Amino acid sequence: MAFALFPGTFDPFTNGHLDVLERARRLFDAVEVTVAENSSKSPLFTIEERCALIEASTSHLTGVTVAPFSGLIVERARTLGAVALVRGVRGVTDFDYELRLAAANRRLYPELETVFLIPSEENLLINATFVRDIHRWQGELASFVPPPVLEALRMKPPRTH
Repeated sequence: MAFALFPGTFDPFTNGHLDVLERARRLFDAVEVTVAENSSKSPLFTIEERCALIEASTSHLTGVTVAPFSGLIVERARTLGAVALVRGVRGVTDFDYELRLAAANRRLYPELETVFLIPSEENLLINATFVRDIHRWQGELASFVPPPVLEALRMKPPRTH
């Protein structure tokens, strides 16, 4: 069974993330959305909230699990027997960063592949930072995030910094 990890902070989970996950699910028998704690950032949602929102947003998909994680993603991949990491790439800036990350991960775990997937045109420009900025300025987010995330954002007071 081909099993992959789709790691990220997912703060918040966007339609772009969902698009990449749906594409990954067509390629792999099972995919774990591995939610990184990432203590260097100040997340809008807690790791528990992010996991619950991703679960709610992906309930229509079979073969998808969601788990929090802190540490080296290659160690989780090795422990769980994942054959690949799935990464969404929107443009050359993403690709440059992801290429460097993939090279480092390959040194740490040569058997693990990194698969780059491009979201559909309608989701190509969506990223979590963009969504957080729209939320901060109380803009309309319905076309950027799945319905469970939209509801959670509507209940979350915008940050002013």
